[in-house]
Amino acid sequence: MNSAGRCLARKTALSRYYSSAARTPKHSIYVSESTDPYFNLTLEDWLFRHKSPEQPLLLLYRDSPCVVIGRNQNPWKEVNLRASRQTGIPFIRRHSGGGTVYHDLGNTNFSIHLPRASFDRHATAQVVMRAVRSMGVDADVNERNDICVGKEKVSGSAYKIVKDRAYHHGTMLISTRLDTLGELLRSNKDTMETRGVASVRSPVCNLQQYHTDVSHEGFVHAMVKAFREEYRVDEKVHAVHDADGLQNVEYIQRGMQELKTWNWAFGQTPEFTYRIEKAFPWGPAAELRSKHGIILSCAFLSEGLNDTLREKLAEFGGKLEGQRYGAVDERVTAAAREGEPRLADVWEWLKVVMDS
Repeated sequence: MNSAGRCLARKTALSRYYSSAARTPKHSIYVSESTDPYFNLTLEDWLFRHKSPEQPLLLLYRDSPCVVIGRNQNPWKEVNLRASRQTGIPFIRRHSGGGTVYHDLGNTNFSIHLPRASFDRHATAQVVMRAVRSMGVDADVNERNDICVGKEKVSGSAYKIVKDRAYHHGTMLISTRLDTLGELLRSNKDTMETRGVASVRSPVCNLQQYHTDVSHEGFVHAMVKAFREEYRVDEKVHAVHDADGLQNVEYIQRGMQELKTWNWAFGQTPEFTYRIEKAFPWGPAAELRSKHGIILSCAFLSEGLNDTLREKLAEFGGKLEGQRYGAVDERVTAAAREGEPRLADVWEWLKVVMDS
C-alpha cells in the first residue's frame, strides 16, 4: 500500500473509532491542532461532559480570529457587531459564564477540568501562573483569579460547574492583535441595560511585551509541565488533528451546528432595555425592550408630538413586537411606513441601531 493509501486507511480507522467506540475520552492531556473555534469549543464541552469525572484533564488550543461571549451575555452590548461583519470575524456564545474575550492565533486557550469536590479556582490559577513564570515572565494572580503582569491582564478566566465536574478555562495573550481586540469589544452602548452578565473591562497586554521569546509552543509545554506536576499526571500529550475523526462524533457534530444557529447566538440573550435618541426636528427618543432576541416592545417617548404622529409611532412600534431584534422582517412595518416620510426616517434609524 502506498503512502496515500495508508493515510486514507488511517483516517478511515480513526473516523470509525471516534464515531462508534470512543464515547468516553481516554486521555488526560489534549492539545488541539485545529484552529476552528466551533470545533475547539465543542471539543471542550465534549471532554467536559464525557471524561470520567474523577480524573483531571487539560486541553490547550488556538482559534482563528473570533469573539467569544459568555453563556449569559448580550452580544449587542458586548460586541461591535458592525466591526464583526466588516472584518468577517464572528462572535460565538460559549457554554460557560464570564465575560467576553477575543481569540486569534496569538492567543492560546487553556482548560483545566477537575472533580467538583476538589475544584479550587484559585489553585488552578496558580497552576497557570507557575507556567507563565517558568517562561521568565513575572506574573501574579489578582483577586479575580486573572493572570496579570504588573497592573495589566494577560489572561482572563471563566468557569463552569455541574453535578460532579468543574472546569477553569481562560485565554493567554502571547502576541494577539490588541488593536483588533479593542475594536471588536468596543460597543459604546452605555444606555443599554441588560440582565445578563457584563464584562469587566481591564487593561491588557501580551506576554511578548515582557519576554520576546514567549511562544504558543512554549506556553503549551509550560502548561503541560505545570499540570503534570500539580495533578500527578504521568501521560503523554494527545494531539487532536482535523483529520482524526473527532468531528464525526455525533455530540460534536450537533454541538458545532448549534453554536452557529441564531437561536444559540442571539436567542439565548437575557432581557435588556435600550434607550436611544435621535436629533430629528420633531424628536423622538425610543425605548426598545428585548428578551431572548425577540422585541418585547418599542415605545417612543418624545414630548410635544401631535396626536396623529404619536398614534402612527405607537402603531409602528407595535408592529415590531415579536420580531427578532436586529433581523426584523421589513414587510411587517411597510404598511405603517407607507405615505409617512417621518416613519421611514425612524425605521432607517432603528435599523442602524439594532444592526450595531
